[in-house]
Amino acid sequence: MKFSTVALAGTALGPAVVIIICAVVLIAFMLFVTIISRYKKCPPDKIMVISGKVGKAADGTSRPAKCIHGGAAFVLPVLQTYEYLDLTPLSISVDLKSALSRQNIRVDVPSSFTVGISTEPGVMQNAAERLLGMRMNEIQELAKDIIFGQLRLVIATMDIEEINTDRDKFLDAVSGNVESELKKIGLRLINVNVTDINDESGYIAALGKEAAAKAINDAKVSVAEADRNGAIGAANAEMEQRIRVSKSNSAAIEGENEAKVQIAASEAYRREQQADSLRRATAAENIQAARALEESYAAQKKAEEARAELEKARQEADILVKAEIEKKQLEIKAEAEAEQIRRRARGEADATLMKMQAEADGLREMLTKQAEGFSELVKASGGSSDDAVKMMVADKLAELERIQVDAIKNLKIDKITVWDGGKGENGKTSTANFISGLMQSVPPMNEVFKMAGMNLPEYLGKENPPADAPKN
Repeated sequence: MKFSTVALAGTALGPAVVIIICAVVLIAFMLFVTIISRYKKCPPDKIMVISGKVGKAADGTSRPAKCIHGGAAFVLPVLQTYEYLDLTPLSISVDLKSALSRQNIRVDVPSSFTVGISTEPGVMQNAAERLLGMRMNEIQELAKDIIFGQLRLVIATMDIEEINTDRDKFLDAVSGNVESELKKIGLRLINVNVTDINDESGYIAALGKEAAAKAINDAKVSVAEADRNGAIGAANAEMEQRIRVSKSNSAAIEGENEAKVQIAASEAYRREQQADSLRRATAAENIQAARALEESYAAQKKAEEARAELEKARQEADILVKAEIEKKQLEIKAEAEAEQIRRRARGEADATLMKMQAEADGLREMLTKQAEGFSELVKASGGSSDDAVKMMVADKLAELERIQVDAIKNLKIDKITVWDGGKGENGKTSTANFISGLMQSVPPMNEVFKMAGMNLPEYLGKENPPADAPKN
């Protein structure tokens, strides 16, 4: 009946409609499968972190991720993705050595810590932001670094006696500091176990020896007191028994007296033994106390020596560091001064070079102008350089005459006495010869031209030939 109905329906609807219905059913089935596949369940030993578009927080700010511990959530395709954080506890062995206590004594504190990713809402968000994508060994190393720092910090705030005797206080301080720092990266502290505490100077061992000696001495004193009390009780019981016997045997006076004498002797012996026992116990107690004090003083002496060495090393380090800093400062200052000197010298050299270049340019310009003027002068002289030089000398004749006059102008002649003896061989008087010689001391114009390598122009006068010169 069903097959016939389907057949009739296929015949009535047509093949195209059937194909469309099948496609719609297929798409709906695939969509259903996709929705089912994006519905993710979170196992109890993991935290599912959904990132992408996850909405906003309570204060209105956008959240970088959404953390789910237990349960399930729908992860939107394309818009969201998910990863898991493992909640498996991590055991971290911290072998802390040479940690400095408040007494400046270095101690070794080997311990083990058990940590894991926290499931608290705020701390879980920190884990998603800081630990997602990291391997377990990387998370372990990160937590180990934090534990090392906080453990050193706690030891630096406590005395050796507090760390050694009050373990609960020490563990509470370590747990509080480490827990607060681990929460910042999304971890929580599960367990802390301190295996042993040692120090380099033997201070803790000395404390243990002192406590052991004190316990032994207390035990010996208690035993001596118990023995003494037992002996006194026994003696009292015996004395009471003897008294009662002596009272019941009142007829035997002699025996009574002998018994009393024996009792007195026994009592004296007992007291003697008791005093001797008390003396030995007191001496033993004093000896043990003295030994304990001696060991304590020796340990304190070692601790003080270690502290002195530490202080000496610290002071030497401070001196070396200061000296190194001063040395660096002097080197930097010397380099700066040298750089200033180099820059100043470079600036002076540049200034000198520019000045010399300017002078050379000025001299070159002046010589160029002089050459151009001399060239124009030669052109004006018809192309004859000799005529041009003569024109230049003629232009300077007035200056040359002034120089000749200035040569004898400032001579200081207060008085000249001339004995004129008449005419000489050349027909001149002595006075004429004196004046002529004085004027001849000034270089004549013809000599000035000769010194310049030129001849005096004919229109300025001709040189008379010497008397002995041959005539043409």
